[in-house]
Amino acid sequence: MSDKLSAPFVIERTFAAPRELVYAALTEARHLGQWMCPPGMEMAQCTVDSRVGGAFHYGMKPRGVPNTPTMWGKWTFRELHAFDRIVVVVQFSDAEGGVTRHPMSAEWPLFTLSTTTLTEVAGGTLMRLEWRALNASEVEETVFNASHASMTQGWSGTMASLDEYLKQQQASRPA
Repeated sequence: MSDKLSAPFVIERTFAAPRELVYAALTEARHLGQWMCPPGMEMAQCTVDSRVGGAFHYGMKPRGVPNTPTMWGKWTFRELHAFDRIVVVVQFSDAEGGVTRHPMSAEWPLFTLSTTTLTEVAGGTLMRLEWRALNASEVEETVFNASHASMTQGWSGTMASLDEYLKQQQASRPA
C-alpha cells in the first residue's frame, strides 16, 4: 500500500554552516536537545536513535512556567542519506512513545511526513523542509492545509533557533 500524501507545506532557510554540521544538528541528540524547540519552549526530554526505523522522541515544556504538562512528539526515521536527505514520520506522542492526537487539535493528522533536503550553496547550506499530512482523512488534510501560516511562524522561530545554535557551534570549533 502506498502512502496517501496531502499538498505540501514548504519552508526554506540558508544557514552559514557546513552541510555536515546541519545534518548532525538534525540527527544527533547532543544537538537536537539544544535547539529543537519553538521560542518560549524548552526540551524536557530528548532521545535519538538515528537509523532507519529509529526515532527521535522528545518532550517540550513552556520555559519558566512551572507545573505545565509536557508536550510529547516523535519522529520515526524513514530515510537517512548523510549529508543531504532526512525523511521522518512525525506524530504527537506520549511519554512512552505511543501515538497520540495533537493535544490542541483533535482533527490534526495522526501522522505527517517530513522530508528535509540539505544542499551546499555559496557560504553555507540550504535547508528545504517539505511537510505533508500522511494517510489523513479529508478533514485532517483540510486542517493541515489551513495551518500552513501558523506552521510558517512556528518553523521560522525554530529555524532561527537552529541558526543561532549553528553559529555557536562554529564559534566554539578550533580554527
